[in-house]
Amino acid sequence: MKRECHVRFCESGGVRLPSATRLVILCHRGKAAEALTRLRELMGKLKLTVNEEKTRICSLPAGHFDFLGYTFGRLYSPRTGSSYIGCRPSKKSIRRAVEKVHALTARNMTWQETTDVVAKLNRVLRGWANYFKVGTVSGAYRALERYTAQRLRRWLRYKHKAWHSRAGRFYDSHLYGELGLVRLTARGRDVPWAKA
Repeated sequence: MKRECHVRFCESGGVRLPSATRLVILCHRGKAAEALTRLRELMGKLKLTVNEEKTRICSLPAGHFDFLGYTFGRLYSPRTGSSYIGCRPSKKSIRRAVEKVHALTARNMTWQETTDVVAKLNRVLRGWANYFKVGTVSGAYRALERYTAQRLRRWLRYKHKAWHSRAGRFYDSHLYGELGLVRLTARGRDVPWAKA
């Protein structure tokens, strides 16, 4: 069996290469300008251009930068208050997850079955949590979990027209127990979907 790699080109308007490749170059203090010059030379030889708007020199730990959905920079331990260099989900990544949850729990989606909506929410939450499981994630998990529960409660009130009744409260035990909504903050070794 031959080991081949199939490459497809689009010829109607020229050859298209992948639009963006992101990279981070780590170097010693004072060597960043030299590394950037060398990068431009290498990209020029490959007939590629460096996007000057998105290219910048960042000095850690004073600054921070976003890369592949994470924000890297100085973080503080909630227990000791000491600082360390680490990563956490970026604000943009959290905002995208919130937008997905918002779209799934919109008023015009109340025609769907509750089990279907919860299953879709669970897919979004599990996928997001499985990608963002490295670094400091507990704050992001709490924020996304709280927002999802709030939106699902609101959606259930619209669906069942239960705004002012006791039935319209939809306690956590109902959301997480009966409906089976994923609880991100309970994520651990004993949770089956967290092992995957």
